[in-house]
Amino acid sequence: MALWAAKLIMFLSLFRGTPGSAALDNCVFLGVEEKNSLYEDGDVVIGGLFPLHYSPESSLPTYKTKPTPNMYQYFSSRALRWIQTMTFAIKEINQRSDLLPQLKLGYHIRDSCDDIPVALRALLLLVNGQPERGSGAENVNRNRAMERSFNSSNLGCAAVYRTVSPVIIGDASSGISMALLRSLGSFRIPLVSYFASCSCLSDQREFPTFMRTMPSDAFQIRALARLVSYFGWTWVGVIGVESDYARFAIQLFLQESVQYGVCAAYTHFYPVTLSQQALDKLLNVIQMASSKVIINFSGESEMQGILKEIGRWNITGLQWIASEAWATATLLWEKFGDLLTGTLGFAIRRADVIPGLEEHLTSLRPSDIHKSGFLAEFWEETFNCRLNGSVNSHSHGVGNYLDRLPCKGTESLDDVYSPYSDVTQLRVSYNVYKAVYLVAHALQDMSDCKGGKGPFSNGTCADPKHFKPWQLIHYLRRANFSALGEEVNFDQNGDPIAYYDLVNWQRSPDGSLHLVKVGFYDASSPAGYSLVINDSVIQWPVGKQASRSVCSDSCPPGSRVARRKGEPICCFDCVPCAEGEVSNETDSLECTRCSEDTWPNRARDLCIPKTIEYLSYHELMGIMLCVVSVLGACISLSILAIFFMYKDTPLVRANNMELSFLLLVFLAVCFLVGLLFIGEPSDWLCRIRYPAFGISVALCISCLLAKTAVVLMAFRSTLPGSNVMKWFGPNQQRASVFLGTAVQVIICLIWLLTSPPHANSNTDYHSATIIMECVTGSEVCFWCVLGYIGILACMCFLMAFLARKLPDNFNEAKFITFSMLIFFAVWITFIPVYVSTAGKYTVAVHIFAILASAFGLLFCIFAPKCYIIILKPEKNSKKHIMQR
Repeated sequence: MALWAAKLIMFLSLFRGTPGSAALDNCVFLGVEEKNSLYEDGDVVIGGLFPLHYSPESSLPTYKTKPTPNMYQYFSSRALRWIQTMTFAIKEINQRSDLLPQLKLGYHIRDSCDDIPVALRALLLLVNGQPERGSGAENVNRNRAMERSFNSSNLGCAAVYRTVSPVIIGDASSGISMALLRSLGSFRIPLVSYFASCSCLSDQREFPTFMRTMPSDAFQIRALARLVSYFGWTWVGVIGVESDYARFAIQLFLQESVQYGVCAAYTHFYPVTLSQQALDKLLNVIQMASSKVIINFSGESEMQGILKEIGRWNITGLQWIASEAWATATLLWEKFGDLLTGTLGFAIRRADVIPGLEEHLTSLRPSDIHKSGFLAEFWEETFNCRLNGSVNSHSHGVGNYLDRLPCKGTESLDDVYSPYSDVTQLRVSYNVYKAVYLVAHALQDMSDCKGGKGPFSNGTCADPKHFKPWQLIHYLRRANFSALGEEVNFDQNGDPIAYYDLVNWQRSPDGSLHLVKVGFYDASSPAGYSLVINDSVIQWPVGKQASRSVCSDSCPPGSRVARRKGEPICCFDCVPCAEGEVSNETDSLECTRCSEDTWPNRARDLCIPKTIEYLSYHELMGIMLCVVSVLGACISLSILAIFFMYKDTPLVRANNMELSFLLLVFLAVCFLVGLLFIGEPSDWLCRIRYPAFGISVALCISCLLAKTAVVLMAFRSTLPGSNVMKWFGPNQQRASVFLGTAVQVIICLIWLLTSPPHANSNTDYHSATIIMECVTGSEVCFWCVLGYIGILACMCFLMAFLARKLPDNFNEAKFITFSMLIFFAVWITFIPVYVSTAGKYTVAVHIFAILASAFGLLFCIFAPKCYIIILKPEKNSKKHIMQR
């Protein structure tokens, strides 16, 4: 209630009078009369607020005298163009026969000075009126008509003054617009802004009477986040003026940029009035930061002070990213062009041309200037002269105003350059143009309403000449029209569909600023296609490429991002992917494990098929073992052939010819068994490999055991009264061989029937290799096979050892003893090596053990005999053999 009362007092404090038509003539304006405005009467007078002056000079009130009006440092020719665009649009509408033919629009435009107190005072004058200078009777008649129109709106005695404005076009600043809306909201008077972009204004609960032709910052922020991400700038500085506009924009940017992996190197706010202390603090932040890309949310006036100080500190190489508030502020180029070359910024949609506007702007003549203080000030500032009888009463720090020469009266805007008459960048002006047409089309829709079908209670319609402001809001929100070929419509928040031009500040050959369109952002486009950039035409501040601005370099494929504790997400370390994992993207957050049959390449960015390893016939080691196996078998068969040829000689006959033949055959088989261990394993090959090995070796040792027993018994049988040999004849010898082997056969059968060997792909030993191997199935059976071979070998060695000193010239048992020693040496060495190796080397060790032991038996037992048979035939006699 206190807020409402305060607002009511604020409104009524400007006026004094009593209600009723009898008191209208006694209504007295208490404030200082404001003469600086542009006014044209009409059936509906549209209010306008524009920041014609800005950057107030600081002053300290004494509280003893009435404060003097603020003095401002700058006059905005650009804002004057916006004002003239509004008057031009209203004039154009009044001349049309298809739009509001029965209604004349007027305007009442005031200067907001980019200052909340001044803007609020100007607003109250627009919605309440001000004493009209003119003939008394004319004013009374007009005022009485206006009183009848707005009496129901409770606007009091405003009707005795200038026609009040039921709708306001303004202001340029988001902060000022918010302040105005909090005053207008209670009276439901619509405010249509042409340049206020703060996303906070889209809140219809807080600001139900607000609309704008300027896109919301929510769209601009998305565009900025995608822009910095597009160029790989993940480490950017973000600064802004202390205002609602900058605070909401920076908050939105920090939220939006996270999804693109962009971080703020720093976030800094500076005051609207920049003191030297505030500037020093800001530039210390900029200079100390590693980021050279800066996004600045501010207006043109604040940017001037910052750039001036940056030039004094000699800070160069900065990549400025401009918000739409100063993206096309060409006045900054005149003083700070060297610092702004390469600047990128999103500018609102530009109108290529507004037909007739340029002529309207340049049609000013000295005779027209005296009608308005705005125009007079502009004329005097542009031509640096003083008009005779000037109505310019505004002072903004020009100390030598009285020393200026009088204007000649021949000045022409065609002879000078001024932002006022520059129609190459009609962006904000275009928004003003659309704002006027928005009001006009809303009034047209109101005029087209048919009784009984209206949007208000009982189907009533509003009278376009006598409506209430809140009734206009209804039509403003539903307006849909075309302006210069563009379809203009609004969403549920009163925001237009966003479209921005990405402009690049480039230096023309003559040194002037050239705003080059290098891309665009269209919020209506599908995701991923909204931002389009033409890199080739961009001019950069330094060099021919975009500068790098990152906290940490990107992690290449094959590594992952490791966050640094307590630091922004853009600051990280790159950790190589763990064994068995890959990443094929830059800045991957995690690595992906390869499948069981694949393995990372050396760069760890791709899973490739694992190397399949087994002892192959095509590799050197496989070829050598194969050759040795075949050679061993050939040697065995060759010796067998020699023995067969000399089977009738005493040496062959004396050494148990049949067992010798069997042993040579089994040794040949044993050599050839080694071939079963070469090649890619399969289930059937594995089930043959191990039993064949166990049985073949068992056959060889059984033969040796029988030969040893024969030797031992042969000498025992020579003793008087001994008949041992009759119990161990040829049949018993053969039976002993096959009996000794039968035990091994039984073990192998049990093995094959219970848990047979099988092929297996082993990925545990070496992750990058698939080892194709034969798994024994039952470890117990495997070691039983080896154990039984060991038992036979031990029995053979023991018997041979006992018979080593028997009296004969050629002792068979001695050679068997040596062969068993070699056999034991080979297989005792084999066991630890076999257990400690894997893959093809295990197989190679196994084959080597088979071949080495077979060669040991072959050479130790048969080499001496072959030597005598072939080279010493004279010793191949019974006499020599029996000789002690």
